[in-house]
Amino acid sequence: MGFVNLKPVISLTPAGKELLNSKRKDEVFLRQMLKFQIPSPFHKPTKKAAIFNVKPYLEMLRLVRTMGTLRFDELQIFGMQLTDYRDFDVIVNKIETFRVAKVQNKGSYRVFKSEYINRELGEIFRERIATGEIKTRESDHASLQKFLKTQSSNMRDYADACFRYLRSTGLVSVSHVGKSLSIVPEHVKDVDYILENVSPVPIHVDDEEAYVSYLSNPKIPQLYTDDKNLLSEKLSREFPEVQVDDKMPAKEMKELLNDLIEERKRERIDRQIVSIKDYREYNDIQNTYDQIVNKELYDLPLMMEWNTWRAMTMLDGGEIKANLNFDDFGLPLSNATGNLADIVCDYGDYMVCVEVTMQSGQRQYEMEGEPVTRHLGNLKKTANKPCYCLFVAPKIHEACVAHFYTLYHLNLEIYAGTSEIVPLPLEVFRKMLEDSYKAYFTPNPMHVRNFFQKSRELATSGISETEWYEEIISLATNNWLHIS
Repeated sequence: MGFVNLKPVISLTPAGKELLNSKRKDEVFLRQMLKFQIPSPFHKPTKKAAIFNVKPYLEMLRLVRTMGTLRFDELQIFGMQLTDYRDFDVIVNKIETFRVAKVQNKGSYRVFKSEYINRELGEIFRERIATGEIKTRESDHASLQKFLKTQSSNMRDYADACFRYLRSTGLVSVSHVGKSLSIVPEHVKDVDYILENVSPVPIHVDDEEAYVSYLSNPKIPQLYTDDKNLLSEKLSREFPEVQVDDKMPAKEMKELLNDLIEERKRERIDRQIVSIKDYREYNDIQNTYDQIVNKELYDLPLMMEWNTWRAMTMLDGGEIKANLNFDDFGLPLSNATGNLADIVCDYGDYMVCVEVTMQSGQRQYEMEGEPVTRHLGNLKKTANKPCYCLFVAPKIHEACVAHFYTLYHLNLEIYAGTSEIVPLPLEVFRKMLEDSYKAYFTPNPMHVRNFFQKSRELATSGISETEWYEEIISLATNNWLHIS
């Protein structure tokens, strides 16, 4: 992407330094993505590889703009075939044909999609299939079914990465329900400017030094907001209440725009919080959990984390902060960064960190056990007041139950003492939300703390981890608002 040089020593490029210092990192990413191309000196194709002649992210942006809405499946099946910018119209026609066939399909969409992608893959890899070169690295034997499944999985992974990269620019929005991309209405002019002014033709790469200089230049290509007149027009269009002096330097004007966008984002998040605390979002929160359980949404871990932040905000007051990245319109953009709890709830005289996961089985314990404990320990070291942790997953694995139960009995300095962590299946946590919503009184932070204190009392009473967990589930399901 042009952020780092690897030789003669590892060092930041000008673009890398800009990424670290810029307030608008999405703009920095955007410039680099628009220049990213194949061929390049850093991508040496094998003899079997397709011939690439494309700036992939530029063409994917063009595809979203052209199609209006681009579904994940369409990006996976067809967008990933766009290896040459001159084939753009061919890919558009393929998507339009697919949409017609999809409407006409009367059977299972899953079967329809599987058959469709296998036909496309059969055409893409026609020569390899004909010569029997279909052995995959994961398999010891050559099977056409295994080969097609592997290639389909690869295309899905590439499409998922593309979804996330495009989302990071701030120019496109994701419909998590429809699993689709579309241009943010406020950024249509920005996108049109890019598509009209950034050449789709990859530059020559024979001179590696010249290519690196081009790729790492943080000032190119020019964007819509680099033009002072267009920037002024954008300010007037999006923030008509703000008077802008035409003599204001372009740099100050851009900083003003960025500040106004940040302020608008904060205001939208604040309005969300007010609506959530008034229980106006209760039905939507529960419906979103239904969609998560049924795997109807794109990026389930992100939606699980965001929706649980909303649930905790609604539950019992307090200052609830999500370790999420939000986009310019207050919608979830990306998951929590490492070494921090997913959600931190400050209730004044105590705190709760909330960890959520979509992992299940033994992998849940392997990936979440120690990090959850560490996050709680870090919070205890900085908060200087009692801290607890709530761990929520669709299902809780028995290894996690045993691990968290044991930590009630271990005074470990690395985790700032004993750790009080309550694991709850999502369905039980949702029942707690329902009880809070239906209560004839307004729940408060005392009710949450009583629940955690009862958990500790049970854990240290001499019962087994299984009995402790069953008691906790019973309390959470039946009368958690009446614990004294």
